Amino acid sequence: MTPPRWTVSSQGTDLRRPARVERPFSLSALPTPLTADLARSALIVIDMQNDFCSEGGWLASIGVDVAVLGPAIASLQALVPAARDAGLPIVWVNWGNRHDQANIPPGVAHVYDPEGRGVGIGSVMPNGSKVLTQGSWGAALVDGLVAEPEDIRIDKYRMSGFWDTPLDSVLRNLRVDTLFLAGVNSDQCVASTLVDAACLGYDVVLVDGASATTSPAFCHEATLYNTRQCYGFTCESADLIAALAAPATDIEDPS
Repeated sequence: MTPPRWTVSSQGTDLRRPARVERPFSLSALPTPLTADLARSALIVIDMQNDFCSEGGWLASIGVDVAVLGPAIASLQALVPAARDAGLPIVWVNWGNRHDQANIPPGVAHVYDPEGRGVGIGSVMPNGSKVLTQGSWGAALVDGLVAEPEDIRIDKYRMSGFWDTPLDSVLRNLRVDTLFLAGVNSDQCVASTLVDAACLGYDVVLVDGASATTSPAFCHEATLYNTRQCYGFTCESADLIAALAAPATDIEDPS
């Protein structure tokens, strides 16, 4: 999706953005059913990358069972094309740190190598990939998920996709209000991004099924609860796919 631009001619500059036709759709969600505008929504997919999701990635190398993320990968294989076909911008947000780590504070580095064993951000895997580093195999999307040329890619450097990245600027230029968030880990990077989005004024919907975590199951359940209680809404991936494929909903003008 191309951000709107001013209209410029020899007579002057028109600062009005082109009108965007409302495209309402409704879906089952918690704590209430939702109606949103496809023309003002985006799908944010977080950290579906090899270092977190692949058997040969960083998490697996330190003993984490990444097989539990398989259902989220399968769900996104259906959801992403459905969202793309419906005209939603697809925004892939992955850890992709600078090679020199110049913008990584000590606390962030420590989280990924708490015992100082040299296995955290920037360490070299047996396959030669540098952990969570821009351009590395570990920062690339896991097999089965594909970013198309029209999709948007954002490298992130914190749990949240908003800190020190252009994500907010991109979404505001696209005139997006509602974010459907998916990916891993639901209780960590997805939750952190969702909270920041809500605090910035976006509508937030956590897509269950298309989000998962390697943490204990109660962490995911707590994230769903906290999202509904404090920040926004949750929906099932299958319900979102069905809603995206349904005809537009007629709604009354809220004004």
